[in-house]
Amino acid sequence: MALAIAPISPRDPHATALLRASHALMESLFPPEENHFLDIDALCDPSVTLYGAREDDVLLGCAALARAEGYAEVKSMYVAPEARGIGVARRLLMHLERVAAEDGIPLLRLETGDRLGAAVSLYEREGFLRRGPFGNYQANGSSLFYEKPVQQAVAQ
Repeated sequence: MALAIAPISPRDPHATALLRASHALMESLFPPEENHFLDIDALCDPSVTLYGAREDDVLLGCAALARAEGYAEVKSMYVAPEARGIGVARRLLMHLERVAAEDGIPLLRLETGDRLGAAVSLYEREGFLRRGPFGNYQANGSSLFYEKPVQQAVAQ
């Protein structure tokens, strides 16, 4: 697969459509107080970089790296339904790990939902370990929290 991953504006119409599909999925699975996705404006913050995965000029998936004090958070990981199961999410995650390593970020963290089995499997398969809530997150009925040292990511 000739997948190209590069920064993309959340306001790009293709990215916006993909993000809205992701938000609709999260809203269908989890109550509002347990949804922690970043809206389009939040994804435009200078501390956040959204990456798009394209093949033949078709945007197949996206993922964001949100920089925080001492770590970066994986946000907005989403793959279009027609592109699932072919490794797009894994490639996006590996890209975020490389960017974090290049930027000297020591740790990646993330929050995902317990009903997102494919995402949970991916994160665990790629070496993310369960942890408690971090940042402004609170424990709730559906959130799962993970982290992975970037050095470990680079060594793999």
